[in-house]
Amino acid sequence: MSDRTPPSAGRLLVRGCDVLRVPPEGACEVLPARDIVVADGVIEEVRPTGAAPDDGTAEVVDGRGLLAVPGLVNAHTHIPMVLMRGAAEDVTVEAWFNERVWPMESNLTAADVRAGARLACAEMIRSGVTAFADHYFFPEQIAEAVAETGLRADIAPTYFSSGGQESLEAGVRFAETWHGRAAGRVTVSLGPHAPYTVNDADLRTLAGHARELGLRIHIHAAEHAEQTQSSLERRGITPIRVLYETGVLQAGALIAHGCGIVEQDLPLLAEYASTTAVACCPKVYLKHALSPLTPVRELLGAGVTVAVGTDGAAGHNTLDVWEALRLLALTQKQAVRDATWMTVSDTLRLAMRGGARALGLANRIGALEPGMRADIVLTDLSGAHCRPLHDPRAALVYSARASDVRTVIVDGRVLMRDGRLLTVDEPALLAEAEARVARILDTSHGRAVQHYDP
Repeated sequence: MSDRTPPSAGRLLVRGCDVLRVPPEGACEVLPARDIVVADGVIEEVRPTGAAPDDGTAEVVDGRGLLAVPGLVNAHTHIPMVLMRGAAEDVTVEAWFNERVWPMESNLTAADVRAGARLACAEMIRSGVTAFADHYFFPEQIAEAVAETGLRADIAPTYFSSGGQESLEAGVRFAETWHGRAAGRVTVSLGPHAPYTVNDADLRTLAGHARELGLRIHIHAAEHAEQTQSSLERRGITPIRVLYETGVLQAGALIAHGCGIVEQDLPLLAEYASTTAVACCPKVYLKHALSPLTPVRELLGAGVTVAVGTDGAAGHNTLDVWEALRLLALTQKQAVRDATWMTVSDTLRLAMRGGARALGLANRIGALEPGMRADIVLTDLSGAHCRPLHDPRAALVYSARASDVRTVIVDGRVLMRDGRLLTVDEPALLAEAEARVARILDTSHGRAVQHYDP
């Protein structure tokens, strides 16, 4: 295993940019013409540009004409699934799992995951995603990709009870080895797949390991209404009640999707609201015609953190959080029939501060403030699709594209400058991915990593 920690970021000056201020609550605001001063990966000061002389010791990034925003957080994904992008379309959710994705995943090798993870990191850097929560197989390969490319991630090794004790212990060993590596940019959660693929005994065991190691649990639960109904019929309790009774919520949980969360679940989640988050990935719900959506208003009302994710690219097709946050705002307005709900400020907060809380990093990222790690994205809103620019906040939510991202900084290190990737060889990654996909997409063998029947 390689730590591959980049050299110290030293001093950095982002000069002359406008800055999006994202407060813990209330309206976001744009601070015009600011300098962001960074030392050793930490924001020291956000000050009016030119307010202090440049002593010439800092690396300078020209931010004039650009809007600096906190790095976007992809709160739930499976990044190596970029290799299956577009390969499972126009099917039911059952067929998506049983006939396409889980058979394809049975073909994956560590080298495949390595290639997919690196390609996904390049895609995320290009779109302004600086941190993500991943849940997948061969987690060491994903951690290596994060360490090499300079991103930030919380990585959960996927576990099914069918994998047995050896698989469970391997996930714990990964956590013990990698948590806090890459100068703290890699953190680890334990990753039981879901209550319908992991039995209660294993959930209790993993929750115990999480508490002992000071980690959290990243798990799919109550993904849609049918799952909740099935659990009620088979067991007499909801999937969220399963997490409550097995100690998963007590350990601290990032719950993927939660569309099937019902009213009786809210007090259980509220009891552990300080360490519980739900990642909403609206595009996949629309694609699979699933209903209802994640009950964002009710969760926030219970004090539970909500964040924005893309899920894997086999379902979402991209790892573009701009697209995901836009769909979240639109679908939530429609769901509650209230055009004043899910304002542009609230939407941006979910994708930034909410994502930071979901990854357990609320005191490190999610805002451009002194003392926070310098995860900074410079966006260009000068394109015709954003003009006239009456409200930059509205442009970010409803108009901006991934291609509007110009420069990306993580932990004070520039990963992309003026659209040029600095930490990855994108053409080589694309060539390697293309060389692997024919074998990965072959489902003629009849194998699958699991059978979907919640």
